[in-house]
Amino acid sequence: MSSIQLGPAEGVAVVRLAHGKANALDTELCERLLGVLDDVLRAGHPAVVLTGTAGVFSAGVDLRRLVTGGAAYVREFLPVLSEVFLTLFDFPRPVVAAINGHAIAGGAVLAAACDARVMNADHGMLGWTELRVGVPFPLAATEILRCAYGSPALTELMVWARTWRGPDALARGLVDAMAAEDAVVGRAAELARTLGRVPPEAFLHTKRQLHRPFNERIGEHGPSDDAHVEHVWSAPETLATIRSYVAAMLGD
Repeated sequence: MSSIQLGPAEGVAVVRLAHGKANALDTELCERLLGVLDDVLRAGHPAVVLTGTAGVFSAGVDLRRLVTGGAAYVREFLPVLSEVFLTLFDFPRPVVAAINGHAIAGGAVLAAACDARVMNADHGMLGWTELRVGVPFPLAATEILRCAYGSPALTELMVWARTWRGPDALARGLVDAMAAEDAVVGRAAELARTLGRVPPEAFLHTKRQLHRPFNERIGEHGPSDDAHVEHVWSAPETLATIRSYVAAMLGD
């Protein structure tokens, strides 16, 4: 599950993912995060910091759950995964990712969906590695990356599926700042507080303007793309590929 705490700067809500060893994304974590974000909004916090625990921001989708749950679980999980991506992307208040450690695949999409990103300078990798596992990106994830980093970067980020440590991620513009391990959340809170000083209506209107072309593509092409993504993710051959990846990389 995830927890919500007031951060080191007054009025900034710190949402800290705490779910198993790697904050892997499954149906339960996504649903809990949606609920916490709704709580933050209703409480009137002007800005949010999203972070992880134990040296991990989020290791991405829980691949073991995909293997054990099969096609039925894929059909349940993918819609809520896209929902949590889009809820962060369009959250009415500023959200800053404090990337305290590894942010991989879906975990890196969570970070990209935020308005700014601060990465641990000493520990952790950032990268979008879905194709290494053998699954395509949901359209929501693709458009979030396009908004954050621009279309020319997408081949390197998505197709080559590389990962970067903090200094390289900063040099490539994948994050906005770095901080020492014990200062990542504090630095993210500073950025969140700065953005939170913007009048809420002005901030939200500007965010909607910036996001409009990406949300329009999602609205126009989302249903057909989501159906195809679900078909590929749930196919027996894909699940077999994921099973082999889990065995090779995670020792199962």
